[in-house]
Amino acid sequence: MVINNFLKRKIVLDIETTGMNFSGNLCNGHKIIEIGAIELINRKITKKKFHVYINPDRKIDHSAFKVHGISNNYLSNKPKFNSIFIEFLKFIKDSKLIIHNAKFDISFLNYEFKKLNLNIQNIEKNCKIIDTLKIARFLFPGKKNSLDALCSRFKINNSIRNLHSAIVDVKLLAKVYLIMTSYQKKILFENKSIDIKIKKKIKSSNKFDNIFFKKASLNESLIHKKYLNDIKKFNGICLWQDNK
Repeated sequence: MVINNFLKRKIVLDIETTGMNFSGNLCNGHKIIEIGAIELINRKITKKKFHVYINPDRKIDHSAFKVHGISNNYLSNKPKFNSIFIEFLKFIKDSKLIIHNAKFDISFLNYEFKKLNLNIQNIEKNCKIIDTLKIARFLFPGKKNSLDALCSRFKINNSIRNLHSAIVDVKLLAKVYLIMTSYQKKILFENKSIDIKIKKKIKSSNKFDNIFFKKASLNESLIHKKYLNDIKKFNGICLWQDNK
């Protein structure tokens, strides 16, 4: 049972940083200041989470501060990355990582690991990455697919997201991910296999109460039979007839 849970374990992950990585080159020297992560097991959000603010040892860009509202003063007494990375790696071990715009977050995490000089492998070599931005662009091509846009599209309440926050964002992203990846795995027609909730819903619904069914007349049946015979003569086969 434990092994099965780990196989289905996913971590929804987000970070905040001191600034943006526009060039893709070593993150322009910018650092991570917040990591937020929550656990999904068997598509259920658990109570397990990893959340930490990090002292970046550098100034936060004003443009970044306007996005997340995290100040240098607030981070001055917070731990540095080299004192939290072991706990973080333990938390994400044996899991798939769900990230919105994964390239951004992964580049920063790999940069932080590289700065430690401990020969830690890039995160994507140890964890499978699921990029929800790619999923959203596939499902909604040409539309806005930011986290706010997806919350609005799926009627998810994101009123608490006045500013970007890693721990707030992962809770919203988990809901978005579960909606975007929900599908009906099987359609089973035996009564025993129908979900009890669906049974109750069908039973309580009066949507079709006023619908009545009328059988075809003999003349209508003969016309239909002739039509099917004509299809068979033309194509050599008619799927709606017994072709044996």
